Amino acid sequence: MITCKAAITKGDGKFSIEEIQVGDPQADEVLVKVRAAGLCHTDHHSLSWGKQLIIGHEGAGVVVKVGKDVKSVAAGDKVILNWAMHCGKCFQCLQGNQHICEVASPVAAGGNGYTPGHADKEGTTKNGVPVIRSFNIGTISEYTLVKESAVVKNQSEKMSFPASAIISCGVMTGYGSAVNAAKVQPGTSVVVLGTGGVGLNVIQGAKVAKAGMIIAIDVNPNRLEMAKKFGATHTILADRNDTGLLKAAEQVREMTTRGADYAFECTAIPELGAAPLAMVRNAGTAMQVSGIEQDITIDMRLFEWDKIYMNPLYGKCKPQIDFPKIVELYESGDMLLEEMITRTYNLNDLDKAFDDMLKGRNAKGVIVFD
Repeated sequence: MITCKAAITKGDGKFSIEEIQVGDPQADEVLVKVRAAGLCHTDHHSLSWGKQLIIGHEGAGVVVKVGKDVKSVAAGDKVILNWAMHCGKCFQCLQGNQHICEVASPVAAGGNGYTPGHADKEGTTKNGVPVIRSFNIGTISEYTLVKESAVVKNQSEKMSFPASAIISCGVMTGYGSAVNAAKVQPGTSVVVLGTGGVGLNVIQGAKVAKAGMIIAIDVNPNRLEMAKKFGATHTILADRNDTGLLKAAEQVREMTTRGADYAFECTAIPELGAAPLAMVRNAGTAMQVSGIEQDITIDMRLFEWDKIYMNPLYGKCKPQIDFPKIVELYESGDMLLEEMITRTYNLNDLDKAFDDMLKGRNAKGVIVFD
């Protein structure tokens, strides 16, 4: 049993740094010493979910111990954590949709199919009482105990832990939305609405897919400059008063003749949920990447004609395939990860890290552990 520090919320919008106890792994479990944990807006949202939990769902670290049935990693291995665990046997897994596993995914299953195991009960406790972990991994903790499907070995010798940590969600969601979900084709035109961490990785995914034109749209000129660094070929500085970004859509049509082939919403602003539909041509593809879950009103004429609208989860991630591919692209210089990390923080500076994120100061902020 290891005693360590973790960021815990009671679900009341606040958090505190407290001591928890993490047990030894059972047969199919892996004990990981977390070295870095990425931050995203979901982590801040989790502070208000109305329940006590260890926050964090992006992370990387080193394996400390493994259970007797674990084959893919061993003690001492560097690993990237994966929150979308899968069983490999349910209907969706057999369809190739590991990211929406009906048994193990903490999101796609809605909590209905997942049966909490040792790691989720007596394996992680505070003062002897089980404490749940955000997305069943709770990465803003010095140690975490997870299922084998929640870790992927990282073979890179040069990648830093902060860089590998952000692959866990922000990088994978953006890259995968372009490459796996939209299947961006070479020479096509792409629009990205919002150039935060996820949007920048949509841009990188579109670049990897050899898109001919990548148009970044944001209200922040500094972020648009950053978007150029990550692969945007054109930028549009949006007006905050441009309802539904319809004026920006007119600029896109002027730049692309008839509208873009693909458009990705990465703003997490409910009012912009339909905005990518206004950006694409007839029979174009619109992606709502940021996971908007509020009720919105949509002008159905935006769907005319033959447009496709999709809300992909986690970039249709297959972690054992996609994570090594991203590492390979990093090694070859075709994806920038280190450059995406604006600032790192220690655990006691988590308040500052959240504030910087909410005020748009960072592309990605990362908590690092000694």
